[in-house]
Amino acid sequence: MKLSHLQNMVKRLPQGQPLSSEQVRQTLVQLGYDPENLYQELEMESKMADIHPDSSSSNARVQLHSHPFYEILYCRNTCGAQYLMGTQRYRLQKGDVIIVPPGISHRPLLPETMEEPYKRYVLWVSSDFMLGATRFFPSPELFSQCRLLRFSSSESEILADLFRNAAKETESRETGWECIVVGYATIILSHLQRILLRSGSQPIAEHPELLDRVLGYVESHLAERITLENTARRFWVSQSTITQTFRERMGVSFYRCVIQRRLIAAKSRIEQGVQLEDVGRQVGFTDYSTFYRAFKKEFGISPRQYRKLQNQED
Repeated sequence: MKLSHLQNMVKRLPQGQPLSSEQVRQTLVQLGYDPENLYQELEMESKMADIHPDSSSSNARVQLHSHPFYEILYCRNTCGAQYLMGTQRYRLQKGDVIIVPPGISHRPLLPETMEEPYKRYVLWVSSDFMLGATRFFPSPELFSQCRLLRFSSSESEILADLFRNAAKETESRETGWECIVVGYATIILSHLQRILLRSGSQPIAEHPELLDRVLGYVESHLAERITLENTARRFWVSQSTITQTFRERMGVSFYRCVIQRRLIAAKSRIEQGVQLEDVGRQVGFTDYSTFYRAFKKEFGISPRQYRKLQNQED
């Protein structure tokens, strides 16, 4: 689903009194969309760069997901949110920039009570565009791995203006806006490269907790049989402790999170050209039919259709 389709869908939601989370969920279901998979299914409008503002007030809105393109986020406020990239977890501050390469699982972790929503600007950059842009950079490897960057107030203000102006161009849809957005994307990437080379500092990930240790275990054992019982025994905690931890921090069950992570890994392997019959087995599904059903339920298309879609974009 392209972002414009999602925006048109939002316009169809009942206007007037604020809707509860359950009302929004029910409305989306009536319109034929799975609320849990919206971010997972979003596609780029452009073949080069897209940018838009976004906000979230509940963990239920953003599940663990990945994209076949680069995602660069500018945090517009400090709201107590944390961010999970792969197996690393960071505490967010206003002005932070998050870089997520293609295929990496990620999501915000939002507190139960928030004074205001988690707000950010979202820049999507295609792999082809990133490859072309980084040919001019002295250290293109900056964008090859997950990073959370934190800058001085003056540097952050410069980036905020760039993200804000690019988002306004997207909203305006005036003649030539696509070209201007691509220009802003190039400038943003260049500023990130320049500032990082000058400062060299990066935030340190949060001290590993039970959630992080379990996620790391899942990440490194995707091809194996993972059960709640064995995982609890491995970390010397009760099954209910793990269940409660995932419900409170991730908003989903332990088993649901394992499936999400396996399917994200499956997407990456499909994009890498691994034979479809081997993909499911490599990420822990017992047979292809089980993998097929889980993949189609999560992403709305079959593994073969996803491969065709990626080949068309290439």
